[in-house]
Amino acid sequence: MTRLIRNPRIVALLVGGIVVFVAAMLVPLPSPQQMQEWAGTVGPLFPLLFFVVHALVTVAPVPRTVLTVSAGLLFGPALGIALAVSATTVSAALAILLVRALDRDRVAAHLTHPAVRAIDNRLERRGWLAVGSLRLIAFAPFSVINYCCGLSSIRFWPYMLATVFGILPGTVGTVILGDALTGGTHPAMLVVSAVCIAVGIIGLVVDARWTRTHEPAQAAVVTTPAQVSVPE
Repeated sequence: MTRLIRNPRIVALLVGGIVVFVAAMLVPLPSPQQMQEWAGTVGPLFPLLFFVVHALVTVAPVPRTVLTVSAGLLFGPALGIALAVSATTVSAALAILLVRALDRDRVAAHLTHPAVRAIDNRLERRGWLAVGSLRLIAFAPFSVINYCCGLSSIRFWPYMLATVFGILPGTVGTVILGDALTGGTHPAMLVVSAVCIAVGIIGLVVDARWTRTHEPAQAAVVTTPAQVSVPE
């Protein structure tokens, strides 16, 4: 505990958290509905600016959930979904192209987390199918999946198609939930959100069962001939 207190980064983080908390308590913040109304009065360039920021920021290892919720909160379900899906797709394209334009060994040296190895194994075995399953309500950060795909041999267009179909359920559901914070969301949209999130969960369950049943069988097919061919 004493070491943590002596660490200047930890101290700065604690102080910053306290300052933000105090500011949030003392400064009057606009309601979600007021924020959406303000976004509608800024002008037509604001959605374009949001799109550019979303696409560029999420190339870095920054959680995109905050931006996805913000899309629904600021622009409503229709425009919010269009912005979030398109910006996420562009971000995925930029990330894989950037990794492949750089020295792959240098990028790989920074990806040492055990979860990265698990993603690499899935990509090696299943290619674009793994991309789609990882994009559903994913257990791994969006940017890390992009980097791993850039280091793999997966082709660009199958990667992009799998990305679009994989992000749709979770993105649509999250944007609608963001819009629901304003209190003006039609109940039918909440049903759509629940269905989209359920589709993502079902997809993960099906993918997990497919992995357990098919991959051991594939491993057996690969290892059996090798065992037979060994001379006695």
